[in-house]
Amino acid sequence: MTEQTTPPSIDASPVDPVDRVLSRAEAHRGVRVFGAAQALQDATTAYGGDADGDQWDREERAALRRVAGLSTELEDVTEVEYRQLRLENVVLVGVHPQGEQADAENSLRELSALAETAGAVVLDGVLQRRPHPDPATYVGRGKAAELRDIVAAVGADTVIADTELAPSQRRALEDVVKVKVIDRTTVILDIFSQHAKSREGKAQVELAQLEYLLPRLRGWGDSMSRQAGGQVGAGGAGMGSRGPGETKIELDRRRIRTKMALLRKQLRDFAPAREAKRAERKRHTIPSVAIAGYTNAGKSSLLNRLTSAGVLVENALFATLDATVRRSETSDGRVYTLTDTVGFVRNLPHQLVEAFRSTLEEVGDADVILHVVDASHPDPAAQLMTVRDVMGDVDANFGQEIVVFNKADLVTDDDRLVLRGLAPNAKFVSSRTGEGIDELRAAIEEALPLPAVEVQAVVPYDRGDLVSAVHESGLILAQEHRETGTFLHAHVGARLAAELEPFAA
Repeated sequence: MTEQTTPPSIDASPVDPVDRVLSRAEAHRGVRVFGAAQALQDATTAYGGDADGDQWDREERAALRRVAGLSTELEDVTEVEYRQLRLENVVLVGVHPQGEQADAENSLRELSALAETAGAVVLDGVLQRRPHPDPATYVGRGKAAELRDIVAAVGADTVIADTELAPSQRRALEDVVKVKVIDRTTVILDIFSQHAKSREGKAQVELAQLEYLLPRLRGWGDSMSRQAGGQVGAGGAGMGSRGPGETKIELDRRRIRTKMALLRKQLRDFAPAREAKRAERKRHTIPSVAIAGYTNAGKSSLLNRLTSAGVLVENALFATLDATVRRSETSDGRVYTLTDTVGFVRNLPHQLVEAFRSTLEEVGDADVILHVVDASHPDPAAQLMTVRDVMGDVDANFGQEIVVFNKADLVTDDDRLVLRGLAPNAKFVSSRTGEGIDELRAAIEEALPLPAVEVQAVVPYDRGDLVSAVHESGLILAQEHRETGTFLHAHVGARLAAELEPFAA
Protein backbone atom coordinates (compact mmCIF):
# COMPACT_ATOMS: atom_id res chain seq x y z
CA MET A 1 0.00 0.00 0.00
CA THR A 2 1.31 3.42 -0.91
CA GLU A 3 2.39 5.54 2.03
CA GLN A 4 0.45 8.75 2.62
CA THR A 5 2.83 11.67 2.76
CA THR A 6 2.58 15.44 2.85
CA PRO A 7 5.00 17.85 1.23
CA PRO A 8 7.73 18.71 3.77
CA SER A 9 8.32 22.24 4.90
CA ILE A 10 11.70 23.88 4.48
CA ASP A 11 13.59 24.05 7.76
CA ALA A 12 15.11 27.50 8.16
CA SER A 13 17.22 26.58 11.19
CA PRO A 14 20.97 26.08 10.65
CA VAL A 15 20.80 22.35 11.48
CA ASP A 16 23.06 20.04 9.52
CA PRO A 17 20.87 18.28 6.89
CA VAL A 18 22.26 14.85 7.72
CA ASP A 19 21.58 15.38 11.45
CA ARG A 20 18.04 16.41 10.57
CA VAL A 21 17.54 13.24 8.53
CA LEU A 22 18.94 10.98 11.21
CA SER A 23 16.97 12.68 13.99
CA ARG A 24 13.74 11.45 12.39
CA ALA A 25 14.64 7.93 13.57
CA GLU A 26 15.81 9.00 17.03
CA ALA A 27 13.32 6.72 18.76
CA HIS A 28 14.93 3.68 17.15
CA ARG A 29 18.49 4.63 18.00
CA GLY A 30 20.47 2.16 20.13
CA VAL A 31 23.25 2.81 22.61
CA ARG A 32 26.18 4.53 20.90
CA VAL A 33 29.75 4.29 22.15
CA PHE A 34 31.11 7.11 20.05
CA GLY A 35 29.56 10.47 19.29
CA ALA A 36 28.20 11.58 15.93
CA ALA A 37 31.63 12.27 14.44
CA GLN A 38 31.58 13.73 10.96
CA ALA A 39 33.35 12.11 8.01
CA LEU A 40 34.78 15.57 7.34
CA GLN A 41 36.21 17.57 10.23
CA ASP A 42 35.15 21.08 11.11
CA ALA A 43 37.48 24.01 10.53
CA THR A 44 38.73 24.09 14.13
CA THR A 45 40.11 20.54 14.07
CA ALA A 46 41.11 20.08 10.42
CA TYR A 47 44.78 19.22 10.20
CA GLY A 48 47.12 21.68 8.59
CA GLY A 49 49.80 24.14 9.50
CA ASP A 50 53.55 23.86 9.69
CA ALA A 51 53.64 20.09 10.23
CA ASP A 52 52.28 19.51 6.74
CA GLY A 53 54.95 21.30 4.73
CA ASP A 54 54.50 23.75 1.89
CA GLN A 55 51.37 22.23 0.31
CA TRP A 56 52.08 23.45 -3.23
CA ASP A 57 49.01 21.66 -4.62
CA ARG A 58 46.49 23.49 -2.47
CA GLU A 59 46.04 26.51 -4.76
CA GLU A 60 45.64 24.32 -7.83
CA ARG A 61 43.14 22.05 -6.10
CA ALA A 62 41.12 25.02 -4.82
CA ALA A 63 40.96 26.50 -8.33
CA LEU A 64 38.93 23.47 -9.45
CA ARG A 65 36.06 24.06 -7.03
CA ARG A 66 32.64 24.06 -8.63
CA VAL A 67 30.73 27.31 -9.07
CA ALA A 68 27.47 27.60 -7.16
CA GLY A 69 24.26 28.13 -9.10
CA LEU A 70 24.83 25.63 -11.89
CA SER A 71 21.67 23.57 -12.23
CA THR A 72 21.57 20.03 -13.49
CA GLU A 73 17.79 19.66 -13.46
CA LEU A 74 16.81 17.49 -16.36
CA GLU A 75 14.50 18.61 -19.14
CA ASP A 76 14.68 15.10 -20.58
CA VAL A 77 15.64 12.38 -18.11
CA THR A 78 16.86 10.15 -20.95
CA GLU A 79 19.93 12.41 -21.19
CA VAL A 80 21.12 11.72 -17.65
CA GLU A 81 24.13 9.51 -18.39
CA TYR A 82 25.45 11.79 -21.12
CA ARG A 83 25.46 15.03 -19.17
CA GLN A 84 28.46 16.38 -17.30
CA LEU A 85 28.27 15.59 -13.58
CA ARG A 86 27.80 18.96 -11.83
CA LEU A 87 26.53 18.10 -8.38
CA GLU A 88 25.01 21.11 -6.68
CA ASN A 89 21.90 20.77 -4.52
CA VAL A 90 21.40 17.13 -3.60
CA VAL A 91 19.08 14.94 -1.56
CA LEU A 92 20.35 11.65 -0.10
CA VAL A 93 18.39 8.41 0.09
CA GLY A 94 19.30 5.17 1.86
CA VAL A 95 17.74 1.83 2.76
CA HIS A 96 18.62 -0.36 5.74
CA PRO A 97 17.18 -3.56 7.24
CA GLN A 98 15.96 -3.96 10.81
CA GLY A 99 18.75 -3.68 13.38
CA GLU A 100 21.31 -1.94 11.16
CA GLN A 101 20.30 1.65 11.73
CA ALA A 102 23.60 2.72 13.31
CA ASP A 103 25.56 1.39 10.33
CA ALA A 104 23.13 3.09 7.94
CA GLU A 105 23.59 6.41 9.77
CA ASN A 106 27.38 6.19 9.50
CA SER A 107 27.09 5.31 5.82
CA LEU A 108 24.78 8.27 5.19
CA ARG A 109 27.20 10.65 6.94
CA GLU A 110 29.97 9.28 4.78
CA LEU A 111 27.85 9.74 1.64
CA SER A 112 27.22 13.34 2.71
CA ALA A 113 30.99 13.89 3.03
CA LEU A 114 31.54 12.29 -0.39
CA ALA A 115 28.95 14.61 -1.93
CA GLU A 116 30.56 17.66 -0.31
CA THR A 117 33.99 16.59 -1.56
CA ALA A 118 32.57 16.27 -5.08
CA GLY A 119 31.25 19.85 -4.87
CA ALA A 120 27.63 19.38 -3.80
CA VAL A 121 25.42 21.01 -1.18
CA VAL A 122 23.43 18.45 0.80
CA LEU A 123 19.93 19.75 1.49
CA ASP A 124 17.96 16.81 2.87
CA GLY A 125 17.46 13.08 2.65
CA VAL A 126 15.45 10.06 3.65
CA LEU A 127 16.27 6.72 5.29
CA GLN A 128 13.88 3.81 4.83
CA ARG A 129 13.81 0.63 6.90
CA ARG A 130 12.89 -2.36 4.78
CA PRO A 131 14.28 -5.94 4.52
CA HIS A 132 15.53 -5.53 0.96
CA PRO A 133 15.80 -2.61 -1.49
CA ASP A 134 12.88 -2.39 -3.88
CA PRO A 135 13.89 -4.07 -7.17
CA ALA A 136 12.03 -1.42 -9.18
CA THR A 137 12.89 1.96 -7.62
CA TYR A 138 15.32 1.05 -4.76
CA VAL A 139 12.80 2.54 -2.27
CA GLY A 140 9.11 1.70 -2.12
CA ARG A 141 6.48 3.59 -4.08
CA GLY A 142 5.38 5.62 -1.06
CA LYS A 143 8.93 6.59 -0.12
CA ALA A 144 9.70 7.46 -3.75
CA ALA A 145 6.69 9.83 -3.74
CA GLU A 146 7.93 11.35 -0.47
CA LEU A 147 11.36 11.78 -2.03
CA ARG A 148 9.80 13.55 -5.01
CA ASP A 149 8.02 15.99 -2.66
CA ILE A 150 11.24 16.67 -0.74
CA VAL A 151 13.13 17.36 -3.98
CA ALA A 152 10.44 19.80 -5.09
CA ALA A 153 10.27 21.53 -1.69
CA VAL A 154 14.00 22.16 -1.23
CA GLY A 155 14.76 22.83 -4.90
CA ALA A 156 17.23 19.98 -5.34
CA ASP A 157 18.39 18.92 -8.79
CA THR A 158 20.08 15.59 -7.94
CA VAL A 159 19.27 12.53 -5.83
CA ILE A 160 22.12 10.34 -4.56
CA ALA A 161 21.43 6.76 -3.51
CA ASP A 162 23.64 5.21 -0.84
CA THR A 163 24.38 2.09 -2.88
CA GLU A 164 25.22 1.04 -6.44
CA LEU A 165 21.95 1.18 -8.36
CA ALA A 166 21.04 -1.16 -11.16
CA PRO A 167 20.39 0.69 -14.46
CA SER A 168 16.68 -0.16 -14.27
CA GLN A 169 16.38 1.15 -10.68
CA ARG A 170 18.10 4.36 -11.62
CA ARG A 171 15.83 5.02 -14.56
CA ALA A 172 12.63 4.09 -12.71
CA LEU A 173 13.50 6.38 -9.78
CA GLU A 174 14.24 9.22 -12.20
CA ASP A 175 10.80 8.79 -13.71
CA VAL A 176 9.28 9.36 -10.26
CA VAL A 177 11.41 12.18 -8.83
CA LYS A 178 11.90 13.97 -12.20
CA VAL A 179 15.53 14.92 -11.49
CA LYS A 180 18.86 13.25 -12.09
CA VAL A 181 19.51 10.17 -9.95
CA ILE A 182 23.05 8.91 -9.35
CA ASP A 183 24.52 6.40 -6.93
CA ARG A 184 27.41 6.22 -4.48
CA THR A 185 29.75 4.71 -7.07
CA THR A 186 29.21 7.62 -9.47
CA VAL A 187 30.13 10.13 -6.76
CA ILE A 188 33.34 8.27 -5.84
CA LEU A 189 34.35 8.00 -9.50
CA ASP A 190 33.74 11.74 -9.95
CA ILE A 191 35.96 12.56 -6.94
CA PHE A 192 38.72 10.34 -8.30
CA SER A 193 38.40 12.04 -11.69
CA GLN A 194 38.82 15.48 -10.08
CA HIS A 195 41.81 14.50 -7.93
CA ALA A 196 43.86 12.37 -10.34
CA LYS A 197 47.06 14.15 -11.37
CA SER A 198 49.61 11.69 -12.74
CA ARG A 199 49.30 9.95 -16.11
CA GLU A 200 48.93 6.61 -14.39
CA GLY A 201 46.31 7.92 -11.99
CA LYS A 202 44.25 9.46 -14.78
CA ALA A 203 44.43 6.24 -16.80
CA GLN A 204 43.33 4.19 -13.77
CA VAL A 205 40.34 6.45 -13.11
CA GLU A 206 39.29 6.53 -16.78
CA LEU A 207 39.42 2.73 -16.95
CA ALA A 208 37.23 2.46 -13.84
CA GLN A 209 34.74 4.97 -15.27
CA LEU A 210 34.46 3.09 -18.55
CA GLU A 211 33.98 -0.23 -16.77
CA TYR A 212 31.15 1.37 -14.80
CA LEU A 213 29.57 3.01 -17.86
CA LEU A 214 29.68 0.00 -20.21
CA PRO A 215 26.72 -1.95 -18.78
CA ARG A 216 24.77 1.29 -18.26
CA LEU A 217 24.63 2.49 -21.85
CA ARG A 218 21.08 2.86 -23.04
CA GLY A 219 19.12 4.11 -26.01
CA TRP A 220 18.99 7.84 -26.69
CA GLY A 221 16.14 8.39 -29.14
CA ASP A 222 16.28 7.08 -32.69
CA SER A 223 20.02 7.66 -33.08
CA MET A 224 20.77 4.77 -30.72
CA SER A 225 18.55 2.22 -32.48
CA ARG A 226 19.03 3.06 -36.15
CA GLN A 227 20.09 0.10 -38.33
CA ALA A 228 21.74 0.05 -41.71
CA GLY A 229 19.68 -2.92 -42.84
CA GLY A 230 16.95 -5.25 -41.71
CA GLN A 231 13.39 -3.95 -41.58
CA VAL A 232 14.52 -0.35 -41.68
CA GLY A 233 16.25 -0.89 -44.99
CA ALA A 234 13.40 -2.92 -46.39
CA GLY A 235 10.91 -0.31 -45.30
CA GLY A 236 12.30 2.58 -47.27
CA ALA A 237 16.05 2.68 -47.72
CA GLY A 238 16.01 0.48 -50.83
CA MET A 239 18.69 -1.70 -52.34
CA GLY A 240 22.12 -1.85 -50.71
CA SER A 241 20.77 -1.18 -47.25
CA ARG A 242 19.48 -4.68 -46.43
CA GLY A 243 21.47 -6.75 -43.96
CA PRO A 244 22.04 -7.33 -40.27
CA GLY A 245 23.48 -3.85 -39.66
CA GLU A 246 24.77 -2.53 -36.33
CA THR A 247 22.92 -0.42 -33.81
CA LYS A 248 24.48 2.81 -32.60
CA ILE A 249 24.59 1.48 -29.02
CA GLU A 250 26.55 -1.57 -30.21
CA LEU A 251 29.01 0.76 -31.92
CA ASP A 252 29.45 2.75 -28.69
CA ARG A 253 30.02 -0.41 -26.69
CA ARG A 254 32.67 -1.57 -29.14
CA ARG A 255 34.43 1.80 -28.95
CA ILE A 256 34.37 1.69 -25.13
CA ARG A 257 35.83 -1.83 -25.12
CA THR A 258 38.55 -0.71 -27.53
CA LYS A 259 39.38 2.28 -25.30
CA MET A 260 39.46 0.02 -22.23
CA ALA A 261 41.90 -2.33 -23.97
CA LEU A 262 44.18 0.63 -24.78
CA LEU A 263 44.06 1.85 -21.18
CA ARG A 264 44.92 -1.61 -19.83
CA LYS A 265 47.90 -1.76 -22.20
CA GLN A 266 48.96 1.72 -21.08
CA LEU A 267 48.79 0.68 -17.42
CA ARG A 268 50.85 -2.42 -18.19
CA ASP A 269 53.45 -0.15 -19.81
CA PHE A 270 53.76 1.78 -16.53
CA ALA A 271 54.58 -1.43 -14.64
CA PRO A 272 58.26 -1.87 -15.73
CA ALA A 273 59.30 1.53 -14.35
CA ARG A 274 57.57 0.83 -11.06
CA GLU A 275 59.11 -2.64 -10.87
CA ALA A 276 62.56 -1.20 -11.63
CA LYS A 277 62.26 1.22 -8.70
CA ARG A 278 61.18 -1.60 -6.39
CA ALA A 279 64.02 -3.84 -7.63
CA GLU A 280 66.55 -1.06 -7.00
CA ARG A 281 65.33 -0.68 -3.43
CA LYS A 282 65.51 -4.44 -2.90
CA ARG A 283 68.98 -4.61 -4.48
CA HIS A 284 70.20 -2.09 -1.94
CA THR A 285 68.22 -3.91 0.78
CA ILE A 286 66.19 -0.80 1.61
CA PRO A 287 63.09 -1.88 3.58
CA SER A 288 59.76 -0.24 2.81
CA VAL A 289 56.92 0.93 5.06
CA ALA A 290 53.46 1.45 3.49
CA ILE A 291 50.91 3.81 5.06
CA ALA A 292 47.45 2.37 4.39
CA GLY A 293 44.05 3.14 5.85
CA TYR A 294 40.60 4.61 5.48
CA THR A 295 40.15 7.80 3.52
CA ASN A 296 40.54 11.01 5.56
CA ALA A 297 42.15 9.08 8.43
CA GLY A 298 45.22 11.35 8.23
CA LYS A 299 47.69 9.21 6.26
CA SER A 300 49.25 12.14 4.39
CA SER A 301 49.43 14.21 7.59
CA LEU A 302 51.23 11.33 9.27
CA LEU A 303 53.69 11.06 6.36
CA ASN A 304 54.39 14.78 6.62
CA ARG A 305 54.90 14.55 10.38
CA LEU A 306 57.32 11.61 10.02
CA THR A 307 59.33 12.90 7.05
CA SER A 308 58.45 16.61 6.49
CA ALA A 309 57.39 15.55 2.99
CA GLY A 310 55.06 18.47 2.35
CA VAL A 311 52.53 16.39 0.38
CA LEU A 312 48.99 17.65 -0.10
CA VAL A 313 46.82 17.43 3.01
CA GLU A 314 43.18 18.40 2.71
CA ASN A 315 40.06 17.90 4.81
CA ALA A 316 38.43 15.92 2.00
CA LEU A 317 37.86 12.32 1.05
CA PHE A 318 40.34 10.80 -1.41
CA ALA A 319 42.58 13.88 -1.43
CA THR A 320 45.51 11.55 -2.20
CA LEU A 321 45.35 9.14 -5.16
CA ASP A 322 48.93 8.75 -6.37
CA ALA A 323 51.44 6.87 -4.23
CA THR A 324 54.10 9.12 -2.68
CA VAL A 325 57.45 7.61 -1.57
CA ARG A 326 59.73 9.42 0.88
CA ARG A 327 63.09 8.47 2.45
CA SER A 328 63.57 8.22 6.19
CA GLU A 329 66.17 6.94 8.65
CA THR A 330 66.10 5.06 11.92
CA SER A 331 67.93 6.32 15.00
CA ASP A 332 70.79 3.90 14.28
CA GLY A 333 71.19 5.17 10.71
CA ARG A 334 69.31 2.52 8.69
CA VAL A 335 67.50 3.91 5.63
CA TYR A 336 63.92 2.94 4.81
CA THR A 337 61.11 4.31 2.62
CA LEU A 338 57.64 5.50 3.62
CA THR A 339 54.86 5.20 1.00
CA ASP A 340 51.57 7.09 1.20
CA THR A 341 48.83 5.17 -0.65
CA VAL A 342 45.26 5.78 -1.79
CA GLY A 343 42.62 5.58 0.94
CA PHE A 344 39.74 3.14 1.18
CA VAL A 345 36.05 3.57 1.86
CA ARG A 346 33.19 1.20 2.58
CA ASN A 347 31.59 -0.19 -0.58
CA LEU A 348 34.60 0.92 -2.62
CA PRO A 349 33.65 0.25 -6.27
CA HIS A 350 35.26 -2.96 -7.48
CA GLN A 351 36.19 -1.14 -10.69
CA LEU A 352 38.50 1.12 -8.66
CA VAL A 353 40.00 -1.79 -6.73
CA GLU A 354 40.93 -3.47 -10.01
CA ALA A 355 42.14 -0.26 -11.68
CA PHE A 356 44.30 0.73 -8.69
CA ARG A 357 45.68 -2.76 -8.14
CA SER A 358 49.12 -1.61 -9.31
CA THR A 359 49.11 1.14 -6.67
CA LEU A 360 47.89 -1.27 -3.99
CA GLU A 361 50.83 -3.54 -4.79
CA GLU A 362 52.95 -1.03 -2.84
CA VAL A 363 51.07 -2.23 0.25
CA GLY A 364 51.43 -5.90 -0.68
CA ASP A 365 55.21 -5.64 -1.17
CA ALA A 366 55.89 -3.56 1.95
CA ASP A 367 57.96 -4.94 4.81
CA VAL A 368 55.85 -3.06 7.37
CA ILE A 369 52.28 -1.72 7.07
CA LEU A 370 51.17 1.31 9.05
CA HIS A 371 47.41 0.81 9.23
CA VAL A 372 46.04 4.28 10.03
CA VAL A 373 42.59 4.50 11.62
CA ASP A 374 40.64 7.66 12.46
CA ALA A 375 40.24 7.45 16.24
CA SER A 376 37.41 10.03 16.18
CA HIS A 377 35.33 8.11 13.63
CA PRO A 378 31.99 6.77 14.92
CA ASP A 379 32.74 3.25 13.67
CA PRO A 380 36.49 2.52 13.77
CA ALA A 381 35.86 -1.25 13.72
CA ALA A 382 34.29 -0.91 10.27
CA GLN A 383 37.34 1.08 9.11
CA LEU A 384 39.66 -1.71 10.26
CA MET A 385 37.58 -4.40 8.56
CA THR A 386 37.17 -2.47 5.29
CA VAL A 387 40.88 -1.78 4.89
CA ARG A 388 41.91 -5.32 5.81
CA ASP A 389 39.46 -6.77 3.29
CA VAL A 390 41.00 -4.74 0.47
CA MET A 391 44.57 -5.38 1.62
CA GLY A 392 43.81 -9.09 1.70
CA ASP A 393 43.11 -8.94 -2.05
CA VAL A 394 46.73 -7.91 -2.68
CA ASP A 395 48.22 -10.46 -0.25
CA ALA A 396 49.50 -7.85 2.20
CA ASN A 397 51.84 -8.91 5.00
CA PHE A 398 49.63 -8.63 8.09
CA GLY A 399 52.39 -10.14 10.24
CA GLN A 400 54.16 -6.76 10.28
CA GLU A 401 51.07 -4.56 10.62
CA ILE A 402 51.16 -1.65 13.07
CA VAL A 403 47.69 -0.24 13.79
CA VAL A 404 47.87 3.53 14.33
CA PHE A 405 44.91 5.41 15.79
CA ASN A 406 45.40 8.92 14.43
CA LYS A 407 43.67 12.11 15.67
CA ALA A 408 44.14 10.96 19.25
CA ASP A 409 43.72 14.56 20.42
CA LEU A 410 40.02 14.36 19.46
CA VAL A 411 39.06 11.38 21.66
CA THR A 412 38.63 10.88 25.40
CA ASP A 413 40.35 8.37 27.68
CA ASP A 414 37.20 6.23 27.72
CA ASP A 415 37.24 6.09 23.92
CA ARG A 416 40.86 4.97 24.03
CA LEU A 417 39.91 2.03 26.24
CA VAL A 418 37.33 0.92 23.67
CA LEU A 419 39.82 1.33 20.84
CA ARG A 420 42.36 -0.74 22.78
CA GLY A 421 39.84 -3.56 22.64
CA LEU A 422 39.89 -3.42 18.83
CA ALA A 423 43.70 -3.46 18.57
CA PRO A 424 45.53 -4.08 21.88
CA ASN A 425 48.99 -3.24 20.48
CA ALA A 426 47.92 -0.15 18.57
CA LYS A 427 49.72 3.19 18.80
CA PHE A 428 47.86 6.43 19.53
CA VAL A 429 49.25 9.44 17.67
CA SER A 430 48.20 12.91 16.64
CA SER A 431 49.63 14.28 13.41
CA ARG A 432 48.43 17.70 14.49
CA THR A 433 50.03 17.92 17.94
CA GLY A 434 52.86 15.40 17.54
CA GLU A 435 51.60 13.16 20.34
CA GLY A 436 52.92 9.59 20.09
CA ILE A 437 55.13 10.24 17.03
CA ASP A 438 58.37 9.27 18.80
CA GLU A 439 56.78 6.08 20.10
CA LEU A 440 55.59 5.26 16.57
CA ARG A 441 59.10 5.81 15.16
CA ALA A 442 60.46 3.35 17.72
CA ALA A 443 57.78 0.79 16.78
CA ILE A 444 58.69 1.14 13.10
CA GLU A 445 62.39 0.63 13.85
CA GLU A 446 61.61 -2.48 15.86
CA ALA A 447 59.38 -3.93 13.13
CA LEU A 448 61.81 -3.32 10.26
CA PRO A 449 63.56 -6.52 9.18
CA LEU A 450 67.22 -6.82 10.06
CA PRO A 451 69.75 -7.47 7.26
CA ALA A 452 70.23 -11.17 6.80
CA VAL A 453 74.03 -11.65 7.04
CA GLU A 454 76.26 -10.93 10.04
CA VAL A 455 79.80 -9.94 9.00
CA GLN A 456 83.10 -8.92 10.58
CA ALA A 457 85.53 -7.19 8.24
CA VAL A 458 88.49 -4.81 8.24
CA VAL A 459 87.77 -2.44 5.34
CA PRO A 460 90.83 -0.59 3.90
CA TYR A 461 90.69 3.17 4.19
CA ASP A 462 90.64 3.52 0.39
CA ARG A 463 87.29 1.64 0.35
CA GLY A 464 85.26 4.21 2.18
CA ASP A 465 82.36 3.49 -0.18
CA LEU A 466 81.84 0.10 1.51
CA VAL A 467 81.84 1.67 4.97
CA SER A 468 79.29 4.23 3.77
CA ALA A 469 77.10 1.46 2.29
CA VAL A 470 77.14 -0.44 5.59
CA HIS A 471 76.13 2.70 7.47
CA GLU A 472 73.29 3.35 5.02
CA SER A 473 71.73 -0.08 4.60
CA GLY A 474 73.15 -2.21 7.44
CA LEU A 475 72.97 -2.36 11.20
CA ILE A 476 76.39 -1.68 12.79
CA LEU A 477 77.05 -3.55 16.03
CA ALA A 478 80.65 -2.36 16.50
CA GLN A 479 83.09 -0.10 14.66
CA GLU A 480 86.79 0.50 15.33
CA HIS A 481 89.53 2.33 13.42
CA ARG A 482 92.64 0.18 13.16
CA GLU A 483 96.02 0.59 11.51
CA THR A 484 95.03 -1.37 8.39
CA GLY A 485 91.49 -0.08 8.05
CA THR A 486 88.05 0.24 9.62
CA PHE A 487 86.84 -2.78 11.56
CA LEU A 488 83.10 -3.40 11.18
CA HIS A 489 80.85 -5.86 12.95
CA ALA A 490 77.45 -5.48 11.32
CA HIS A 491 74.33 -7.04 9.83
CA VAL A 492 74.16 -6.40 6.07
CA GLY A 493 72.37 -7.67 3.00
CA ALA A 494 73.60 -10.62 0.95
CA ARG A 495 74.90 -8.43 -1.89
CA LEU A 496 76.94 -6.19 0.42
CA ALA A 497 78.19 -9.21 2.38
CA ALA A 498 79.67 -10.61 -0.85
CA GLU A 499 81.55 -7.35 -1.43
CA LEU A 500 82.92 -7.42 2.13
CA GLU A 501 83.99 -11.06 1.93
CA PRO A 502 87.60 -10.31 0.74
CA PHE A 503 88.13 -8.18 3.86
CA ALA A 504 86.71 -10.63 6.38
CA ALA A 505 88.37 -10.42 9.78
